[in-house]
Amino acid sequence: MLGWLLELDKDIFLYLNGKHSPMWDDIMWWISEKTSWIPLYVVLLLIIVFRELPHRFIYTIVFAAIVVLLCDQIAGLIKVWVARPRPTQDPAIAEIVHKYFVNGKYYTGGKFGFVSAHAANTFGIAAFLASWFNNYKWGLFLFAWAAIVSYSRIYLGVHYPLDIICGALLGVLIGLQCYVFRVRTMIYLEQKIEDRKAANRKKAEQKKT
Repeated sequence: MLGWLLELDKDIFLYLNGKHSPMWDDIMWWISEKTSWIPLYVVLLLIIVFRELPHRFIYTIVFAAIVVLLCDQIAGLIKVWVARPRPTQDPAIAEIVHKYFVNGKYYTGGKFGFVSAHAANTFGIAAFLASWFNNYKWGLFLFAWAAIVSYSRIYLGVHYPLDIICGALLGVLIGLQCYVFRVRTMIYLEQKIEDRKAANRKKAEQKKT
């Protein structure tokens, strides 16, 4: 069963990776680059700062950073544990994989590809922020962005579809759990602050009497 699934995964990859053109090569490389999305991250950060109450936006920013950290690190550990070669590193198909030529050489990525850290990170952030926005249009936009970034990794030849799918599932799981922890942490800490304020008021009233 597993062998059949891996062969199907390989066939789907070769089909998708084979759909390329010089124009799309450059576009997909740009999409795949993390630095390309810095303007989007800045806009999202500003939205969080201005939409949240002054004492609350820090919770969202901290837990969003935790999402990225967990997705990246866990994906890295799974890569080493599973040790599935990337398409560009697989001797059986490496020669027929379409690769992007940059800086005088073909881009091949690291040694292992399962699971995709790009997919985990983008889908993790998408799930976390979609929960925070609680808005259909924002959720659709964020998951579409994550899907496009993830697909670019197949186009560039460095990930199989299963690498992307499993990375996306990992990211969504982490993103949703981190959002739940954000809410619980915020409620817990704010309750602690209110309890402390109430205790201080009570002490102040006792001193007056």
